[in-house]
Amino acid sequence: MQNILLPVFYLPPISWFSMFLDAENEILFEQFESFPKQTFRNRTNIYGANGKLSLIIPITHNGKREFKDIEISYREDWRSLHWKSIKTAYQSSPYFEFYEDKFRKIFDLKEKNLLDFNIKALEILQQILKTEKAHSLNEEYIKNPEQINFREKFSAKLPSEFEMDEYYQTFSDKLGFIKDLSILDLICNKGPETLTYIKNIKQSY
Repeated sequence: MQNILLPVFYLPPISWFSMFLDAENEILFEQFESFPKQTFRNRTNIYGANGKLSLIIPITHNGKREFKDIEISYREDWRSLHWKSIKTAYQSSPYFEFYEDKFRKIFDLKEKNLLDFNIKALEILQQILKTEKAHSLNEEYIKNPEQINFREKFSAKLPSEFEMDEYYQTFSDKLGFIKDLSILDLICNKGPETLTYIKNIKQSY
């Protein structure tokens, strides 16, 4: 068994789930880090008609820095916009219709804090995947933690370091395979094979 310190992401990329769901990993979530901008903590990537599309949760600038205190802005109806983008991207995928009602529940959530929203969304994703992976939250920020530190491992800007096989995506005939998108992409295209696919991902350390 190994202890893994993971950041808490919005509809996380497939590589994140390969770490989270690994039976050998005991998961601790980071909640005290200073909120880093332009990361998967408040964004997710899906496959739109024109290629990779980033969906970003807007943040309230309240002067607070710790991730657990970061508040979501509802001044614009981003939940409706994100849901519309996801429906447009995946409604013709093999399994979207099967999971649509459960996906929709994510966008009925209205949490004050980003951390709470991400964790509630993760609970729904675990229901979809039929997994019950346990996790806990850390109690303080430690610069050099004793756990294997994945806080900076998943970059929203750089290509994924994880190796994964190609699978059919809705627009891949036109634009090619895009790896390591949101877990939604994998669920919509692979359905019940999602967990098997995740287990075969080669993890990079």
